Amino acid sequence: MADETRTNRVWTLPNLLSAVRLAGVPVFLWLVLGPEADGWALALLMVSGFTDYADGWLARRLNQTTLLGQVLDPVADRLYILAVVVGLAMRDIIPWWLAISLPLRDLLMWGLVPFLRTRGYSALPVHFLGKAATFNLLYAFPLLLLGDGDGVVATLSEVFGWAFAFWGVGLYWWAGLLYAWQVRKLLATTERRPPVRHE
Repeated sequence: MADETRTNRVWTLPNLLSAVRLAGVPVFLWLVLGPEADGWALALLMVSGFTDYADGWLARRLNQTTLLGQVLDPVADRLYILAVVVGLAMRDIIPWWLAISLPLRDLLMWGLVPFLRTRGYSALPVHFLGKAATFNLLYAFPLLLLGDGDGVVATLSEVFGWAFAFWGVGLYWWAGLLYAWQVRKLLATTERRPPVRHE
């Protein structure tokens, strides 16, 4: 019973950090597309990256893992990636095919959820490839933003940014296809059952 109370909590420090990270998404877009304050936008991305690490670490350290936190954390990651690719594409820093390819993969993942629910699952465990892809992308886009300028630092940032971006996109789609294969295998080997409900 105590475990259920803990996992259903809303007001925890890790959840607060995730909520703050979410609130920064529109601020980032405004900084990139409005005043084009790239320095502040980069600082916000750095803070976001720190809170992304901190909320998971604190949840484990303080024994404050919650159902809400398990939703907020990946949602915040996806929204930041979406905001960054839209902002960079609108600034002509990255091509639109790259900006569209990432949310397209997420749409594929969301489309698999109803099939998982027929087997009593809401999601499958996060694969290492997915974590590696997110790591690469979260490094790629700040570097590409920093590379939108002149000088040695900008040139090096652009080179390393594109390296991280290509690896990130490749791993992102590889992880997605692997996830789809796991869902297909699950559908073929398990019987239909109602989803697990958390009271």
